[in-house]
Amino acid sequence: MYEPFALDKINLTKYLFFTGKGGVGKTSTACAVAVNLADQGKKVLLVSTDPASNLQDVFHTELDGKGVAIDGVPELLVANLNPEEAARAYRESVIGPYRGKLPESVLINMEEQLSGSCTVEIAAFDQFSHFITDKAAASQYDHIIFDTAPTGHTLRMLQLPSAWSDFISESTHGASCLGQLAGLEEKKGMYKDAVSNLSDSTKTTLLLVSRPEKTPLLEAERSSIELRELGICNQLLLINGVLGEASDDVSQKILNKQRAAMENIPHGLKQLRTFSLPLRSYNILGLDKIRAFFQSDAYEKIASKIKAEEYLSIDTLIEDLHRTGKKVIFTMGKGGVGKTAMAAVLALALAEKGAKVHLTSTDPADHLRYIIAGKENITLSHIDEAQELQNYQDEVLRKARETMTDEDIAYIEEDLRSPCTQEIAIFRAFAEIVDKAENEVVVIDTAPTGHTLLLLDSTQSYHKEVQRTKGETPISVQRLLPRLRDAQQTEVIIVTLPEATPVFEAARLRDDLLRAGIQNKWWVVNQCLSMTKTENPMLVTRANTEKQWMEKVSEISSGNLVAIPWLQEASIENIRK
Repeated sequence: MYEPFALDKINLTKYLFFTGKGGVGKTSTACAVAVNLADQGKKVLLVSTDPASNLQDVFHTELDGKGVAIDGVPELLVANLNPEEAARAYRESVIGPYRGKLPESVLINMEEQLSGSCTVEIAAFDQFSHFITDKAAASQYDHIIFDTAPTGHTLRMLQLPSAWSDFISESTHGASCLGQLAGLEEKKGMYKDAVSNLSDSTKTTLLLVSRPEKTPLLEAERSSIELRELGICNQLLLINGVLGEASDDVSQKILNKQRAAMENIPHGLKQLRTFSLPLRSYNILGLDKIRAFFQSDAYEKIASKIKAEEYLSIDTLIEDLHRTGKKVIFTMGKGGVGKTAMAAVLALALAEKGAKVHLTSTDPADHLRYIIAGKENITLSHIDEAQELQNYQDEVLRKARETMTDEDIAYIEEDLRSPCTQEIAIFRAFAEIVDKAENEVVVIDTAPTGHTLLLLDSTQSYHKEVQRTKGETPISVQRLLPRLRDAQQTEVIIVTLPEATPVFEAARLRDDLLRAGIQNKWWVVNQCLSMTKTENPMLVTRANTEKQWMEKVSEISSGNLVAIPWLQEASIENIRK
């Protein structure tokens, strides 16, 4: 459908940025581009700022933040920056001067303000800014390749005057995902130059990486639009993991689903030059595989059998939830892993067992409404994400305008576009529903991160201590937080996929929740090829690579792992078959 990706088909600028949601193949593609260019005799620097980077595994080489030469690729230097470590150092540089001078509750709030994903991203931007602005690096390398690009939100925040003042340390509206930037004031000029270079199409190309699936393509569209609005318009789209042909029922269903997603590509991506990359049977690890990625695949062409493993069934999870009498059940995970369908399956099954159940979802819910219609013991509500976010933004801005200047309001408006602001807005809506459903089991298809929960919790004490919080934590949220920390009442079920990045991201979410005092027992690994009866040789080979990630999840979850086969649609009707 789209032309195959090849380096000689594109105009290769000095700086190449790869971006896309977790698990789409950013790292694999960036590594393959870097090695292929180096093999052509180009001097290449590859830099990763991904907290979950597996660059060391890809190159089988211990890496650092300064750059390490790769054996077998003499023209390539690879640097693996650690933005989480940088974020920790940044937090301490901001909070340290206040230790012993402010109450502990205020310091805790400040620390949490600086613990979100946006702060990690700012720290990452701080680390790689010198690579994109350093004249010596520009002259030394033909190409500098970045595995992970900054979001439009972060770039807009860096451009706002208020972001560099002490404003945020003196007045917070209670939803900041970023915190103050005053600690980085001396680097403001470097950041300005970095953003300028990013928007220069003669210097920089942005490569949006996606999968041929609805959710990653929508994510790519959002990134494309918000970066284009900032003047970063030199963009290409790479659709990775495209199945070439089908030879059995499973591969035909995958092929049909991919074609449907690509035929209905989001409008915001249609104007971009688009290339495809094939689905490979192997993980992109080691130089041989990196070099082969754009060229070839090698696997047994004779149909072999999948090495079947025994995992717990969805019914085991349902029985455990029913037996333990959980009152609040979250399904949690990144977009596209199937948490909405999983929440619906659990709600329906518990209702069948006689429990009075309320399912609340951010899904438009037309399909859910059809499935649930006429069923006993179950009700459904739909949270309109956009409306809840708008309501929250209006409330915060209304209060902010009472005391703040226009410049400070601009900061607040940008901060309200941050990821955890949306989490807070939606979580407030969920809290209202749970608060009204004392006598029901409430099943929720989305969960906030531990950072958001701690932010909500710490702003309560901050409000009492300083009396200048501009947003307010509703009573329903204050009641819900202790309930979520009660393992007798609440179960958080983490949903993921049997691949490296989704598993690493899910593990980080679990650690985040544990930090907030919320326990997690059950994991669901969705879309497992290894649980199907496919006889397609390439898919069989790929299915057998899932084992290491299943073992990883089994270890993390102490064996409380439910595996769901790959299905054409992770639908309510299919999952319990």
